[in-house]
Amino acid sequence: MTSNEMAKKAKITFEEKLPIIENEIRKRKNKWQLNILKWLSFEDVEQIIKIHIHKKWHMWDQSKALEPWVSRIISNQIRNLVRNNYTNYVRPCASCVHNLGDDYCAISKNGLQGKDCSLYAAWDKSKKHGYNIKLPLELEHHSREVENMQTNSIDFDEAILLLNDEMKKVLSVNYYKAYCMLFFEKKTDEEVAIFLGYRSNEKNRKIGYKQIKNLKKLFRDKAVEILKNKDIL
Repeated sequence: MTSNEMAKKAKITFEEKLPIIENEIRKRKNKWQLNILKWLSFEDVEQIIKIHIHKKWHMWDQSKALEPWVSRIISNQIRNLVRNNYTNYVRPCASCVHNLGDDYCAISKNGLQGKDCSLYAAWDKSKKHGYNIKLPLELEHHSREVENMQTNSIDFDEAILLLNDEMKKVLSVNYYKAYCMLFFEKKTDEEVAIFLGYRSNEKNRKIGYKQIKNLKKLFRDKAVEILKNKDIL
């Protein structure tokens, strides 16, 4: 056998070994214990791992057995996926020696897992939100859960109407018109300056550029004052 023939024989493609790869992945299905993650089934995991192996295919030493190399990649990828999708956020009680099961703790004052523990307190501050958003909400209870959630959302359309009503009270007729032209009618500074009759004696300067700048500051200060003193938001 010539060297060229040996080189050609050594070039085993990913597609040729795909059945072996798929079999090795499925043998480790029991290692994927995050069935709670509704958006990431084991079929998704299988595709992610196959893509990763395909990208790393050139790194396999084809003079050695494929299975051990594939096995190591599969184990690492499953561990990474579990970590990235769950254990990065899971509360530290899961592996704590003081964990008594469920929500109970051996060292807390009230016997429950909570902020008495510095590790739990740090998790609550930095990772609890990430943990919560990864937990699935049962569809049958979704409406009830959402309706019972507190919300800090703002009706901006209503807020703008209320703010404009208050601005109309504190501005002159022309200033209120200029306020609307600048912020709601998408008029240019120059168009507003012409409307207000501003002039400019400086060369290469737009008409009334200083006055418009000061006017915008006036409108901003008035709006801030109203928002502080009125129940707009």
